[in-house]
Amino acid sequence: MASAALRARVRKIQRHLGITADGIIGPVTLTKIEESLGIEQDDYSLQTSHKGLKEIIKFEVSSQAYYKRALTQSVYPGGRSGATIGIGYDLGYASKRKVEADWQGLVSAKTLKHIIRAAGKKGKAGKAESTRLKRCGIRISYKAAVEVFYNKTLPKYAKQTRRIYPGVEKLPADAQAMLLSLVYNRGGSLSGSRRREMKAIKRLVKKQDLSGIAKQFVAMKRLWVNKGLPGLLKRRDKEALLIKKAKHRYAKKDIVLL
Repeated sequence: MASAALRARVRKIQRHLGITADGIIGPVTLTKIEESLGIEQDDYSLQTSHKGLKEIIKFEVSSQAYYKRALTQSVYPGGRSGATIGIGYDLGYASKRKVEADWQGLVSAKTLKHIIRAAGKKGKAGKAESTRLKRCGIRISYKAAVEVFYNKTLPKYAKQTRRIYPGVEKLPADAQAMLLSLVYNRGGSLSGSRRREMKAIKRLVKKQDLSGIAKQFVAMKRLWVNKGLPGLLKRRDKEALLIKKAKHRYAKKDIVLL
């Protein structure tokens, strides 16, 4: 795991760059360093906004305080999910090799061994693994959770978002971030009646029709009305609002490359 001294050095650099000093070398910090050095980066999938990425974390864990209070241990979301740790990291949909690659160096050897064991197990097996992780006292720090989210999870979903929505990279940064939020939340499938709005968005992205995209975000709320999921309904409304209001002009400091 990163030493306290190393994190202190990173925080000092971040303060000098004028960004949040969290000690995490993620896309926000790397983008700012590249900008300050005049490095042109072309190996990225999306140009998201810093504000948009913060909103995604809010959607997932509400706040750092809430995470520390309620989410440091594994949770089981239900259905075909697996034991879920960190910021929406579903161990049921990751291989043992991927879990090891994503979390090694960020958690203790004991914790890593336990979460690797839960890899690939979904449904009842995933629920049992979540219970086991709690019983064993396995906890994931907020710093480790955010680092994996920024450096491992979001880049993967950014590539998926660009693949299923050609032309997304031409949209304003807030809109790119909210489409990333959607794909992260619902996956990349566009098949079936439950995905008709996501499929319709593909055509609207090509036309750069922000208002039309926002309307589809609101329309898909039909799936969760009266289902006891008020947070998800609010999420779609917030995403739609940010897309509708998105502008093409951003200060460089507000852009994050993924």
